Amino acid sequence: MECRACPFECGVDRTQELGVCRASDCVEVSTAQLHFWEEPPISGTRGSGTVFFSHCNLRCRFCQNYRISQQGSGRPVTAGELATMMLDLAGQGAHNVNLVSPTHYSEQLIPVLEQVRPRLGVPVVWNSNGYEKAATLRRLEGLVQVYLPDFKYWSGDLAARCSSAPDYARHASAAIAEMVRQTGPNRYAGDGTILSGVIIRHLILPGHVDDTRQVLDAIARIVGTDVPVSLMAQYYPVHRAAELAGMDRRLTAREYEAACDHLAALGFAAGFTQDLSSASSDYTPDFPGS
Repeated sequence: MECRACPFECGVDRTQELGVCRASDCVEVSTAQLHFWEEPPISGTRGSGTVFFSHCNLRCRFCQNYRISQQGSGRPVTAGELATMMLDLAGQGAHNVNLVSPTHYSEQLIPVLEQVRPRLGVPVVWNSNGYEKAATLRRLEGLVQVYLPDFKYWSGDLAARCSSAPDYARHASAAIAEMVRQTGPNRYAGDGTILSGVIIRHLILPGHVDDTRQVLDAIARIVGTDVPVSLMAQYYPVHRAAELAGMDRRLTAREYEAACDHLAALGFAAGFTQDLSSASSDYTPDFPGS
């Protein structure tokens, strides 16, 4: 079967060859664990039940999780094993089951979610890089309650240099619009954890605050200012970041303040910010074999 799950539309038969994501037709998982470093409505007090999938359809040169996204650290799991992982995480008290970098496994995940969703008792979070096809997302309607996408870039040149995806903004815009259409306004439990809705993440890149402003402007145009935005300050140079001019350093306080000021000026009703101390490997999960 030709794989066309994401905007790259490689068209390869993943039982025989590998496409851009370098994943076969067999789902691989790096780790499944309670995670406490997501946004407060995701992690809550008991943690988010994260399933970190191996490989990724974007090959970001600054990826902090490159050992699993690009080096493939992980192990193959069957559909039954994956369902059991999700149920176990819910059984441990997780506020949700959080599927991290799931896009390239969309075809395999849909039947698993159809099977397990009625038994979970907690929301399913689709935690993606934003480089999605709206047509694929439509098949997830009713199976996913919370979307946690990135909106990484507005500039096609920046997206090409960093992630080899010059059409990133076009696809992320359509994907996020579809996510918001599916979920409607965000809903929260009494403890403040999210039951359904969308939270959009944006990692500010050093030297590219102007692109951040354009991303925030686009979000406001596309889905309005009621959708929470998480402005992330945790960039630090890792993997192949040194190949990118000017991105071999952390963010400055002035850059982060400028981004936060623009978020406020646009009138976003809710959002999340980080301390600059988050730019550390301490906040990167400890993946087995890494």
